[in-house]
Amino acid sequence: MSTKIVQVMILAGPMLLIALTGLSVPAAAAQASENKAPYPAMAPLDQYLIADREAEIALAKSAAPPALSNDATVLVLEKDGYHTATEGKNGFTCVVERGWMSPLDSTDFWNPKLRGPVCYNPAAVRTVLPYTILRTKLILSGLTKAQMVENIQSGIAASQLPLPEPGAMSYMLSKNQYLGDGPAHWHPHLMFHLPRTDAASWGANLDGSPVVLDTSHREWLEPETIFMVPVDHWSDGTPAETHQH
Repeated sequence: MSTKIVQVMILAGPMLLIALTGLSVPAAAAQASENKAPYPAMAPLDQYLIADREAEIALAKSAAPPALSNDATVLVLEKDGYHTATEGKNGFTCVVERGWMSPLDSTDFWNPKLRGPVCYNPAAVRTVLPYTILRTKLILSGLTKAQMVENIQSGIAASQLPLPEPGAMSYMLSKNQYLGDGPAHWHPHLMFHLPRTDAASWGANLDGSPVVLDTSHREWLEPETIFMVPVDHWSDGTPAETHQH
């Protein structure tokens, strides 16, 4: 295995190889919901990959302004998980997330068209990115959605997976994002990752507040709350049209 594979994968340890039985209620519900989705199962792997490596690097870097992303580490998805394509020097990491980073009951969970460019700051690289790496590794190893859930829950219970570190945040400012067949290109936004908390702590989802609480994404699977703050321009500086939150 290349030494350039993101090292946080080792946090999962032997969990990756566990054969799972006895699904939890949420896991079982997640599996049942797959049968009702427009993408009920994983598509052939090649549909999730981007054949042009340089194109994936450019897409990942488009998540943040060039002044930041040009010096960031960039990961690309290969058949066995994410690998480092370029080594950065500012502590940020940019990556294009796929559909399996959506909420578990999302109809886009297996959508092979979904592309979510995101750049994580150093605190988020250490404590949020590991979940992206692990989810991806589990899915590409052939586990079902329910088995992925069980692995992550076990890792959290065993303190093998971290809570978001203070100051963890990320950029999603790519004009070329495709966040699903519904939202497609949502508003460019910043995300702030915290251990689970409530909307009132940030004044989120109130009339006139620019802060949006993500009420579904990772809410019970991973131990974080995500506050989103939409901004008025894409990473290339061009203005974004107004969207409802």
